Amino acid sequence: MRFDWTLLETFAAVGEHGSLSAAARATGTSQPTMSRHISTLEQEVGARLFERGVNGVALTATGASLMKHVEDMADAAARLDMVVAGNAETLSGSIRLTASDIVATYVLPALLTELRIAEPAITIELVATDTTENLLRREADIAVRMYRPTQSDIISQKVGELKMGMFASRSYLARCGMPESLEDVLQHDIIGYDRSTLIIDGFKQVGVKVDRDFFAFRSDDQVVCWEMARAGLGIGFNQVQLGEQHPNMVRIDAAGDVGSLPVWLTAHSELRSNPRVRRVFDFLAERLKQTMK
Repeated sequence: MRFDWTLLETFAAVGEHGSLSAAARATGTSQPTMSRHISTLEQEVGARLFERGVNGVALTATGASLMKHVEDMADAAARLDMVVAGNAETLSGSIRLTASDIVATYVLPALLTELRIAEPAITIELVATDTTENLLRREADIAVRMYRPTQSDIISQKVGELKMGMFASRSYLARCGMPESLEDVLQHDIIGYDRSTLIIDGFKQVGVKVDRDFFAFRSDDQVVCWEMARAGLGIGFNQVQLGEQHPNMVRIDAAGDVGSLPVWLTAHSELRSNPRVRRVFDFLAERLKQTMK
């Protein structure tokens, strides 16, 4: 039996996102269309592929078995697409780039402006997210990540370290005082993440045990956290070179060395042979290294 690839793509999307509505939002397809695709595929397979529940859908045993094959097909299709893209000879077209919210908001704009001036025929699509984009499936062509990727067939280049620091606005320090020690810091209003444990883990490394309730304000959006610190709500965290660019923000040294984050530039190995991707990759590698000196 030969299946319609459109039906299989819908099946894979629903399986990945766990509900018809979430898959519809992610793919830009209507929920009724996705429901119709799943029903058609179930009729062709002759078995239910999902169990419906109040919180979404879950794969049946048949669905899980089919999903493995569909994922293999998607990977093969992505590789074929990359081979075709790798044969492109021009420096025109689109590049999809993904980076964390902070890097996308405060680091990349100046660099991408330079790139636009140098290569006006290249269009950049920037996805600002702290989630992992799948390079193999072409969810992104190039990624800027704060960890070393382990995915197979990935070319990675470490471009530097981002030194982190604690900062507070001058208005907050005028109101609450400058902490003189780590113990003093713990008495202040600290801005932290909601689900991410990155800051909690950082405190743990210096011997301080806290939980999410310790934070005076929580958000997993790093840009929001930084803007709340700038507004004077409490003490926040950011890259030292970014924090020191704001005259209203004061770096707090009482807690000592906050540590640093590695920055890795990555692309799929087959896309790396594409002149357009290679140009953007090399440009970002050079400029990010210069930025983080």
